[in-house]
Amino acid sequence: MREDKLIAKIGRLAGKSQAWPRSGLLGIGDDAALWRPRPGYEAILTCDWFLEDTHFLRQKHPPDSVGWKSLARAVSDVAAMGGVPVCFLLSLALPVSLSGRWLDEFLCGLHRAARRLRCALAGGDTTRSEQVLISTTVVGQIPRGEAVLRSGAQPGDRLFVSGRLGEAEAGLQLVRKLPKDSASGDPLRKKHLYPEPRLKLGRWLAEKHLASAMMDLSDGLSTDLPRLCAASSVGATINTAALPLARLSANPLHKKLDTHQLALHGGDDYELLFTVPARKVRQIPSSFRGLPIAAIGEITKTSAILVRKDRGRQRPLPNKGWDPFR
Repeated sequence: MREDKLIAKIGRLAGKSQAWPRSGLLGIGDDAALWRPRPGYEAILTCDWFLEDTHFLRQKHPPDSVGWKSLARAVSDVAAMGGVPVCFLLSLALPVSLSGRWLDEFLCGLHRAARRLRCALAGGDTTRSEQVLISTTVVGQIPRGEAVLRSGAQPGDRLFVSGRLGEAEAGLQLVRKLPKDSASGDPLRKKHLYPEPRLKLGRWLAEKHLASAMMDLSDGLSTDLPRLCAASSVGATINTAALPLARLSANPLHKKLDTHQLALHGGDDYELLFTVPARKVRQIPSSFRGLPIAAIGEITKTSAILVRKDRGRQRPLPNKGWDPFR
């Protein structure tokens, strides 16, 4: 397949069939995309790699889930600042042997994610490679002055998370150890393959000025929380009894899993981790549009990240989340 035909297929299956948002002027098909930010808004820019054998396995992950997740992962960064996505650029390298059915299914998943997340394909680049390499750049927007940063947490703020932590890691166990098409209806497998960026919750927290700091949980609580604390020059204490634990399935592969360890160190959840000043805690509901929200700890003056266990005993939280260089 020539590159021109490959680009035409991408445009046909994932780009031009989708209506551009009102803020878009010119998308895929020219030398570059054009986008005009709305008056009174700020742009959000983020990019994300999604690599074969590092982030997904060709023999285990369905192509449509690779397409979905390659966009959802990047859009989650926009949600973590309280913004909304506008458009994205796709850089795709793949073997010629995958330019048929695999690419079709990948693009279908990408197109479904683009429609669901209201994020239009604006352009990108393609090349040939022995492995699948995907880089997604997302452009988002937010009203000026509403962006929630990692650096706003203060001592005394309460620490919250959305969803149930560790579910995606439990789903990964099913994907890796079971045949490709088995356990297709398992909700934990779905959480791993088709994550949902928490755009509506992030936007609500920003619009209402409730969150003092926020980020998404992509690498696990034990890895991501220290990043938020470092940005804010604070520490934190987590109450393990308050952690929203994964509801494991009856699959035998889950019998030996520790739900507390999953909650602390499991990655790929793409839930929101955010802090709220004590005076605003009463405004945070226990669920938002059916999504659970849990208070799991508080921000402290010291730089230590501690876990409070039974009878008030505390210990340092080891960093055992995802790190590609570990």
